[in-house]
Amino acid sequence: MDITEIKDKALLYNATLNKIKLSLAPQSFWYPYGALNNFIHLNKLLTGSNRHLLDVIGKKTVVDIGSADGDLAFFMESLGLKVDIIDHAHTNYNHLEGAHLLRKDLKSSLEIYDIDLDSQFSLPQKEYGLIFFLGILYHLKNPFYILENLSKHSSYCLISTRVARLCPNKQVNFSTVPVAYLLDSYECNNDPTNFWIFSDAGLRRILQRTGWEICDYITVGNTTDSDPATPQGDERAFCLVKSSTFTP
Repeated sequence: MDITEIKDKALLYNATLNKIKLSLAPQSFWYPYGALNNFIHLNKLLTGSNRHLLDVIGKKTVVDIGSADGDLAFFMESLGLKVDIIDHAHTNYNHLEGAHLLRKDLKSSLEIYDIDLDSQFSLPQKEYGLIFFLGILYHLKNPFYILENLSKHSSYCLISTRVARLCPNKQVNFSTVPVAYLLDSYECNNDPTNFWIFSDAGLRRILQRTGWEICDYITVGNTTDSDPATPQGDERAFCLVKSSTFTP
């Protein structure tokens, strides 16, 4: 199945899932950002044989890390895949209650794991076919540790994270320097769980240092004068990476 077809199915599934959510709890209960919209960007990202995403995964389990209400995970399960969810109730938008409600209503068999990624954690399984790691990296205190850990458990990982070209005062362009900007507690989106915003070069460097090879890479959003903190300065990198350290 080509990624374009998967994207189309994801958007249809999203509409159905939103109706189910509203039948279970008020809209304010649910995570407000649509995880399945990520497939619009993945359709632009993936090239060549990588566009056949299900072939990349094979018959192995998929894990969705930082899954919010589990929209993406439940969708992947609807395609016939075995899926794990990893999130942390303490920082999850509704303390993982949404994911559990959907799991029960959908009669799903996926597993939900409450794991603190800022601890010296272990993954539930030794081996995964693909890790979805979308929109979570900049929420973690130790991105080097988690990227290195994940590289030992899967051949492939789909990553998205916020990146920036300019410092907050717009006076310094650090896009070509392998660095990361450490946000103040409420500097970005009034959210103290935001930590490290990498430059483009910084993201590429940390991926290389933690055992990942970039297969496909794009940035979206403000691709001219992005910054680490403001809504109008939001730029996101999406990449498919392959582990150089994973041994099945």
